[in-house]
Amino acid sequence: MQGLLLAGRYRLGESIGRGGMGRVWRAHDEVLHRVVAVKELTAAQFVQEADRAVLFARTHAEARAAARINHPAVVTVHDVLEYDDRPWIVMELVEGRSLADAVKEQGRIEPVEAARIGLWTLKALRAAHAAGVLHRDVKPGNVLLSNDRRILLTDFGIAAIEGDSTITRTGEVVGSVDYLAPERVSGANPGPASDLWALGATLYTAVEGNSPFRRTSPLGTMQAVVTEEPAPPEYAGVLAPVISALLRKDPDTRPTAEVAELMLAEAAEGRRPSAAQAYVPTQIHATSQQPQPQPQPQPQAPSDQHAPQYGQHPVEPGTVVHGNGYGYGNGTGPNPAPHNSGTVVQGAHQPSHQPPHHSPKRRKWPAIVAAFAAVVLFGGGTAGYLYFADGDDGGTQQSGDGNPGKTVGGIPQGWHRVHDAEGFSLMLPKGWEREADGNQIDYTPDHGRHFVRIGIDRNSTFESPYTHQLDLEKNLSPKLPAYKRLQLDQNTFRDRPGALWEFSWTAGANDTTAGPRRAIEQTYLSRDGVEYVIYMSSPAADWSTARRQFDAMLRGWREG
Repeated sequence: MQGLLLAGRYRLGESIGRGGMGRVWRAHDEVLHRVVAVKELTAAQFVQEADRAVLFARTHAEARAAARINHPAVVTVHDVLEYDDRPWIVMELVEGRSLADAVKEQGRIEPVEAARIGLWTLKALRAAHAAGVLHRDVKPGNVLLSNDRRILLTDFGIAAIEGDSTITRTGEVVGSVDYLAPERVSGANPGPASDLWALGATLYTAVEGNSPFRRTSPLGTMQAVVTEEPAPPEYAGVLAPVISALLRKDPDTRPTAEVAELMLAEAAEGRRPSAAQAYVPTQIHATSQQPQPQPQPQPQAPSDQHAPQYGQHPVEPGTVVHGNGYGYGNGTGPNPAPHNSGTVVQGAHQPSHQPPHHSPKRRKWPAIVAAFAAVVLFGGGTAGYLYFADGDDGGTQQSGDGNPGKTVGGIPQGWHRVHDAEGFSLMLPKGWEREADGNQIDYTPDHGRHFVRIGIDRNSTFESPYTHQLDLEKNLSPKLPAYKRLQLDQNTFRDRPGALWEFSWTAGANDTTAGPRRAIEQTYLSRDGVEYVIYMSSPAADWSTARRQFDAMLRGWREG
């Protein structure tokens, strides 16, 4: 994609960011001779035609929303255009990083600095609300920290514009599930207070280094948002009462934007906010005449002796097996030569000594949350818009021989559909042949130097594709020389929860291709509960071509 000229004026440079719905590129405006940022809405490639129209409408709404807000803390949108069946937004380039990146790199943000960040984010929100715009996706990834210390709010892609009801549908809620206000999870109409809740959750993440309500699944996260209080912050300092006030479950009891701005301004000066006392919950103290609560027995954490033990499958050395048996090589071919790395096997068998009846009881969901989750996560094609914050997705295109060329529906001309005996199909360049070895299904043009591998697990024991990839990385990374994670993030794929993992390493002399290699895999859980993995690897020198092929293969993927 580098070097592509959009609308006859915007020349794409390098990719500088990725998110759950799109990718951001540095670009040069050849008319005005300035550097800009171009946002590519990659999610449009993976949704049905009806949903694509909604995403197009949302992109135009994002441009309109930002155009209505005149404030130095809001990223300026310059242009909106369409190319290759998806929309693109041209906007102000902010040199710096997001708050999410800062938290990942530093662990946490000092309270006074976090208060300053929150203050300017709130100023941007007040300007948006005054213009009739609700942001609806305030999160660390959408708060930008420029190198000149400016704070800017970006990504109004799912904003609600006063008087515009054309881009929402019955039963649909969009946004990052970690930062959805309780009233939004419960199906009520959001207001400015919902953005303030998200700001409170964002500030909690900034000072603590973790999201206050993140659980192992979107459903668990939603339940926590509605029914649980966050753990008391340990590092919030003077910012703690502001966070507590913003995270009140009832939107009517949260501070107004004016009061919140006053509290943040005081906290940014290192002072405890004077208005905070009004939002401290009333404490009831027991007396000698009142019955004292008796301590309740706490459930014991399971001991290591009952942790699942993974059985051994007859697998070639260097192969990693997921679930009930789909494999990944160490980036070699389908038949890697033996080497010193041992076999890593995951999720094969439970130990015979594991207690059969001691699994934790499932908590009952409040009826309104359960109903909402059923609609949003499993019905109406809306799952593509509900995701963990700061997720990941992407896509590019190429022709069959790796050079830019004409495409049809994002698939290079000359490719053909291959129907596999395992029940899936995908589009491939001509000349790629199937090579199966035990549990592995590969398609390759050169016996493993370059290949795509398909994994199918019908009995996955992991909470999510993301936790599955994390577990695999933990076992695999020590065995790959010079391993480097390039990205590992949750995303949505075909309206289903997924994760994208990309990494590099140096293959040994006994491998199919010695030297630097790259790999990427898209994992997702189908509506039938089957976990699919689409994995691709090639020599690092060929990665530009392989990456474009991978994205085209994702577009052409079919489960049946």
